[in-house]
Amino acid sequence: MDWARDLPGWPLSHLSRRVSSRPHRWHVQEAGTGPTLLMLHGAGASTHSFRALIPALAEDHHVVALDLPGHGFTALGTRARSGLPAMAEDIAALCRSEGWQPHAIIGHSAGAAIALQMARVSQSPPPRIIGLNAALNRFEGVAGWLFPVLAKFLALNPLTSLAFSAGGNRMARARRLIESTGSHLDEAGLALYARLIGDRAHVEGALQMMAQWDVAGLDAALSGIATPCLLITGAGDRAVPPDVSERAAARLPDARHRTLAGLGHLAHEESPAAIVDLIRRFCAER
Repeated sequence: MDWARDLPGWPLSHLSRRVSSRPHRWHVQEAGTGPTLLMLHGAGASTHSFRALIPALAEDHHVVALDLPGHGFTALGTRARSGLPAMAEDIAALCRSEGWQPHAIIGHSAGAAIALQMARVSQSPPPRIIGLNAALNRFEGVAGWLFPVLAKFLALNPLTSLAFSAGGNRMARARRLIESTGSHLDEAGLALYARLIGDRAHVEGALQMMAQWDVAGLDAALSGIATPCLLITGAGDRAVPPDVSERAAARLPDARHRTLAGLGHLAHEESPAAIVDLIRRFCAER
């Protein structure tokens, strides 16, 4: 999306700034004082996903949210660093350059995998990780080889993002996409996703992430990640089944799993107050 044209109408744009940290030009939203909470959205989303959480948590925390490489307003410096290890490394480098020392990393979907990867490889892992409908599952069977091949083909085709961003009624497509995950958003929330799926650069960024995504290494290393974790799921999530987090919590040395009834993959957008309460309680534990 065009920074100058689109940002003034974007949620919490008054908190936004650009940060250059190799190899990307990051879009960051920052608010509040206190222990730092780093917020990482999932594939295909942006900081807007946390629009209700940021002001609430900023009442007693320093909250930092960023757009993942190629997503929203973060400009890709290279297409080659959209996979899980590279994203974790580049976000860690951004934190060092900005002097952020997260008390907790809050990740939604693929953002939770990035948070765990950061804890896995860091010499100073964050004291807490909170996963919201964490996408930690590996594709099985035919999907294990078909999905990566298909995603790579789509990402290499320059017409794919153009066709996806230009075609059809964007609000209708956004509604179908969101409701397919088991979530239901109001018209304002759907309009934000409609803007994203109508932006070619954002779609290209999401495709690059899909093409390079592989959680096999992280999955094999879960038992060695000692950071205390809270994995929150919506019982109605149709994008990442809640039992993915349940199984992960059983393998992580210090983790618990909490399921919320009546919510889908975007539980934090459907019921932000409930999520804020769980985050605040977990971060306050000693």
